[in-house]
Amino acid sequence: MQREIAQFLRGLESERGASPHTIKAYREDLAALAGYLTDADGRAPTPAQITPLDLRGFVSALHDAEFAKTSISRKLSSVRSFFRFGQREGWVTSNPAAPVRNPRKPRKLPHYLSTEEVGRLLGAPKIDKPFGLRDRAMLETLYSAGLRVSELVGLCDGDLDFEQGIVRVRGKGRKERLAPVGSFAARALRDWLAVRKLSPKAPSGAEAPVFTNKFGRRITTRSVARTLDKHLRATGLDARTSPHTLRHSFATHLLDRGADIRSVQELLGHKSLVTTQIYTHVSTANLRAAYERAHPRAG
Repeated sequence: MQREIAQFLRGLESERGASPHTIKAYREDLAALAGYLTDADGRAPTPAQITPLDLRGFVSALHDAEFAKTSISRKLSSVRSFFRFGQREGWVTSNPAAPVRNPRKPRKLPHYLSTEEVGRLLGAPKIDKPFGLRDRAMLETLYSAGLRVSELVGLCDGDLDFEQGIVRVRGKGRKERLAPVGSFAARALRDWLAVRKLSPKAPSGAEAPVFTNKFGRRITTRSVARTLDKHLRATGLDARTSPHTLRHSFATHLLDRGADIRSVQELLGHKSLVTTQIYTHVSTANLRAAYERAHPRAG
């Protein structure tokens, strides 16, 4: 197997122009496999003798040695590349690493704000100035409707229906949905639109952008992020907070208060329920924390 590994590494260097660092990583990954198989069988097998069962044993040994899941996935990737090269060179007829799955990475729980923190953030813009009214309306709408920042900046005047209390949203893949907005967001939007129309640069018509900059042009997602950062500094809230944090907070607060997960999926515009289920983990964690704080025999 050592001869084949050396040939593979030479191929990486000559054909793909791999860096010394990359070649070193592949060498170490394949040496780990060869070492495991030698210890398990008492001898180094040829590539053609290695089976998917052998590789699953290798993965299991890495888990037992407490390698990180990302490291295990990288080693498997190296092994798959090695056997693909072997198929091309004729050492093997199939890739035994192909059916071996990477370990599932734990999903990181999304960062969100408490209702009190959201209240502080939404109250941060100074509404005695036109762009303070705009900032308040942007933040209120992000949280009230659970919008992505791209959906927020894409809103046009014709998308707002104050009578029904909804906005038409263009989501991923230009898929449209209707999103409800609460009374606070609706009031903030009305206040902003009233002052926006006073500007000589204000756009008009159904396709006019709801949120504009000082030149009367549609605001960008980057500008929304900068605006949020300004208000985060003013309130002292977690600097990790992004426009998407308000969407996370929207979903978490709905589930905390008993909303049905299917309804939250529709409100977020998620194609798959699996995407929405991450928020149930957050909600469950909140319930557990409340239980441990309040129950006399929880500790």
